[in-house]
Amino acid sequence: MGKLFPSIYDFAMKPLEGRKFNKIREELLGYARGRVLEIGSGTGINFPFYQGVEQVDAVEPNLSMIEKSKDRRKQASVPIHIHVRSAEKLNFDDQTFDTVVSTLVFCTIPDPVKALKEIKRVSKPQASILFFEHVKMEQPFLAKTQELLTPLWKKVCDGCHLNRNTLQTIKEAGFQVKTVKPYYKGLFLVVECTKDV
Repeated sequence: MGKLFPSIYDFAMKPLEGRKFNKIREELLGYARGRVLEIGSGTGINFPFYQGVEQVDAVEPNLSMIEKSKDRRKQASVPIHIHVRSAEKLNFDDQTFDTVVSTLVFCTIPDPVKALKEIKRVSKPQASILFFEHVKMEQPFLAKTQELLTPLWKKVCDGCHLNRNTLQTIKEAGFQVKTVKPYYKGLFLVVECTKDV
């Protein structure tokens, strides 16, 4: 990841965040409890929404994103510890976390299967795994459009894949999917899971 994308990310996302995403984040993170792992914390957009949890360990590989998140970290009402790590190689012991959160991240993770294995490893047996992701759409024309746009989109948006079937990948990783809520005709999904033991 470079420095340009982090510098424009919040501005580019502002129309979506202001309209709907803030409400989605607030509702989703209301389910977080105990010690929380956030995958790909980016500019810290989730930090203000954590309430009543023990602490948040936020992993983010991009130093420019971490720099942009500092103000939100200071304003958070819970302790937030940021770790410069990738999702595929977490530096936490097995069964550490009560909740794992991932919002608009799995589109950019180079090896999502490996990242999900790591999430499974570090989460407790009854952990809540909370996703808010954009995914490949079911409607054939729109799905084909995503396929065509993805090569250019990846270059412009620091490796973001428009065409990932993240829900299927989550299921194949062995998580127990409790609920799936689609938004924007299925372009975005909120997925609540538990660790399958």
